[in-house]
Amino acid sequence: MYNWDFYTVAMSFDLFLEGMKVTALFTVGSILLGLVVGLLTAFARLSRFWPLRLIARAYQEVFRCTPLLVQILWAYYALPLLIGVTIPNYMAGLLMLSLYVGAFYAEIIRGGINAIDKGQREAALAVGMSGPEAMFHIIMPQAVKKMLPAFINQSVIQLKNTSLLYVVSVADLTYMTYIVNSETYRPLESYTIAALLYFVMLFPLTQFADSFERRMRRSD
Repeated sequence: MYNWDFYTVAMSFDLFLEGMKVTALFTVGSILLGLVVGLLTAFARLSRFWPLRLIARAYQEVFRCTPLLVQILWAYYALPLLIGVTIPNYMAGLLMLSLYVGAFYAEIIRGGINAIDKGQREAALAVGMSGPEAMFHIIMPQAVKKMLPAFINQSVIQLKNTSLLYVVSVADLTYMTYIVNSETYRPLESYTIAALLYFVMLFPLTQFADSFERRMRRSD
């Protein structure tokens, strides 16, 4: 029978906490950068300039159709060979996390905008608004309401995606768990604690996402 020993692992709980802090920072940072990328890409996809649409579509397909793990490894090991500059592990990780989630945000934003009846834009133009004014004063406020549930769910997934940073030795929660396990030789306890800590971070977010989505459905 296996003898559980959480006490030995708990002696290194400060490492778990440090990992949680790094995980939270990468989650928030990549969401903010990804949102900027997603907005730019979505508007590029909606542009009348076809080369811009083509570039934006190509970016989305590359990042949505390749595993994030491979993207992180490529940015850390292969990209420096192409540009001749060493890329720190945290920068490679943040870059790929942001570009990856940005590709999904772009589709969420584009879908939200397309869900608004075209008559809304035509009416705004008819009363003298310019195209950008119609977009930001009429279309976007309505589209944001439709985007938010999917945006929140994708952001929750992004927190889990940060666990892949361990492959380039970024000191997130997963990597710190590996360190604790290597010091204590208690993998069952170490990874059980890590799973519980991820649950503690994610469960409130998933509940908020579900509650928000229900409120949006009722308001519709």
